[in-house]
Amino acid sequence: MTTRRRLLAMAATAATTIGFVVGGIVPAQAQSGDIVYLTPGLDLPFWRYLSKGVESVATENGYGYQVLDSANSAQTQLQNAKDAIARGVAGIVLSPTDSSTAPSVLQLAEQASIPAVIADIGTNSGNYVSFIISDNYEGAHGTGEALAAAMTEKGWEAGKVGIVSISQARLNGQARTKGFKDAMNEAGITGDAGLQQMQTYTADETFRFTQDMLTANPDLRGLFIQTDQPAIGALRAIRAARRDGEVLVAAFDGIPEFVPLLQSGELVASGMQQPFLMGETSGQALIDHLTGEEVEKEILVPIVIVTSSNIEEMLPTIERTVFANELE
Repeated sequence: MTTRRRLLAMAATAATTIGFVVGGIVPAQAQSGDIVYLTPGLDLPFWRYLSKGVESVATENGYGYQVLDSANSAQTQLQNAKDAIARGVAGIVLSPTDSSTAPSVLQLAEQASIPAVIADIGTNSGNYVSFIISDNYEGAHGTGEALAAAMTEKGWEAGKVGIVSISQARLNGQARTKGFKDAMNEAGITGDAGLQQMQTYTADETFRFTQDMLTANPDLRGLFIQTDQPAIGALRAIRAARRDGEVLVAAFDGIPEFVPLLQSGELVASGMQQPFLMGETSGQALIDHLTGEEVEKEILVPIVIVTSSNIEEMLPTIERTVFANELE
């Protein structure tokens, strides 16, 4: 079965209950070594959900599983890679801290003849089995269209829009910024409140960025927050400034807290990647390679645009593919 057909099959299959532990996980039934997932930071739900997807496929196929947290540090990521390679793992799934730090990990893996699959973010160079990626440009473009429509409905086309972005050294970050800006320009919304680039990826950091934008731009009417948890910080800053109802917020990715915010309209839209499905796809691509099957070099996983108007319709799908069955 090709990787693309496996992706479609996994999207239609009911989820099984899976466990998650940071550190070494070597189930008793493991017979073929470990699959290791190197992740930028498990403090972001997106990476935790993606890890669960990799784990579900690894354990289902009799492999041990380990996730190593790079804490958004290129140095820690490299050391984690060295530790995994020294153990002689079966394969590596890599979500790099940014696209410029991936080549050093890929080089080490290639020298040790350990196959590597890249899950999201991307790499500037290097050899790998497959690159599993969301269509970040289209996802951000669709999110921008939803925000533009909401601003237009309120007659706020002349207002300014700000962006709090993920690292622009990441290929996916560049695509999100371009997709969103293109949507704004197409809608004729050209007021620019600037771009602030995340370093710590926390709600508190984005709270400060949003405070600064609100102070510098009294005519701020829209915000695009390029990942999940930090969007909570933006909403908190708007409430603290008593600007509720005056600034529309769109986000990217998804966390359970987004569901009631979308239902209430406090959050206009979110372009939700499907991290659990991405993890499953990444793990399956690696296992297919290990068993000698042909694997596509790049596999696109769709992004779903969830809005205040379609949240109820989308819930059955995103509960599994986005939230890894963590919705209560």
